[in-house]
Amino acid sequence: MQLKKEFTPQEKSSVKLTVTIGKEDVAASYKDALAKIAKEIQIPGFRKGHVPANVLEKKYGEALKADALGEIIDSSLNEIFQDDAEKDNRPLPYSQPVLEGTPALDLEKDLTYTVKYDVFPKVSVKNFGGINVKEPQVNIGDKELQNELKAIQERNATIEDRADGEAAQKGDIVTVDYVELDKDGAEVAGTKRDGYVFTIGDADAYNISDGVVGMKKGETKEISQKDKKARATLKAVKIRNLPALDDDLAQDVSEKFKTLDDLKKDLEINMKSAADRRVREIKNNDLLTQLIEKNPFDLPQSMLDTEINARWDMMAKQFQTSPEQLEKLIAASGQSKEEMLKQWTGDSEKMLKSRIIVDELIRERNISVTPEEIEAKYKEIADQSNSTVEEVKKHYEDPRSKEYLIDDVKEQKLYDELYKEVKVSKGDKIEFADLFKQN
Repeated sequence: MQLKKEFTPQEKSSVKLTVTIGKEDVAASYKDALAKIAKEIQIPGFRKGHVPANVLEKKYGEALKADALGEIIDSSLNEIFQDDAEKDNRPLPYSQPVLEGTPALDLEKDLTYTVKYDVFPKVSVKNFGGINVKEPQVNIGDKELQNELKAIQERNATIEDRADGEAAQKGDIVTVDYVELDKDGAEVAGTKRDGYVFTIGDADAYNISDGVVGMKKGETKEISQKDKKARATLKAVKIRNLPALDDDLAQDVSEKFKTLDDLKKDLEINMKSAADRRVREIKNNDLLTQLIEKNPFDLPQSMLDTEINARWDMMAKQFQTSPEQLEKLIAASGQSKEEMLKQWTGDSEKMLKSRIIVDELIRERNISVTPEEIEAKYKEIADQSNSTVEEVKKHYEDPRSKEYLIDDVKEQKLYDELYKEVKVSKGDKIEFADLFKQN
């Protein structure tokens, strides 16, 4: 097919494509469409497949032209987008070309039509000037180790009822019947909740934790809050019995530990590895944030919409429900789907731009991974997780898992290069536990 094409860049990484097809090809395509329909259609007085063309044109003229026009446009677009020379101008998989206006099919004239669609963003990451990446300073000492051991004790604690007559204390697990009261002491409709379970001292939904301290099983008490009153009845009180920090606890945690010292050494290794990974994540995020600011580009709307909707579907799966039912659940909480998706827009946009920049730099710098580097990565993971190299390799036997590992090694090589080209300075000191609370 003889055709002329003109690509005009538009805002937000979209393209306007204008195509002109010679009248000879237009007439030939119309003739082919006519012949195709003639084989399939049946009209009284004529055998199937033997209806004359002039009869068809007289009876279905405009419909024939519409069908032919659609086939001509589809055929020409397929020819253009299959051309490797136009790979940068191909539409995104989720962005179908939209026809502008209604072109007229005149068999005596060239056919010109215009479509608009989104393309992959064109990114040039050249500006690295003035970038200063802050590296958080984390100390892992005896205090941090003791906190981890305390958490292990709590996970291995036994739960039993507190003796009748004993008062509830901070750290106890309590079951409460709760209802709000109005200024006259009457129950407020819709606020009653029976069997509410929480741990005294932890954040609770009704902010009654302090008021429950000192209550005994079966006791009812009015609790004053900031702007309201509530009545709580203590139905059950349970206590945690923490196991002793000894060799037995270490053996309960894992059969690979024989002594408490074995457990402590393993914790120290894991804490150091976790801190290193988290600090690297924070550094990488800081670097990408600055690269996005210094090398701005627009995302196509269809790409952003697809990402946000994918997050919505994933959230529905996490709640083990359908996207439609999730929308009803969100509405019941006083928020709409549109409001939630709008809140996600900024994070989704940053994530997509970060991914595009990383992929572009890996491609531009021709970063690849050797088998020896993958073997070194296996050993690194084994050392960090206190496992054997064979165990790590078994984990990555699945081709997709290994592909993720290779991509991760490529990214690490990229960041190692970038950190030689930008300034990296010491950031604020941060506690080990707080390190994982940061966004």
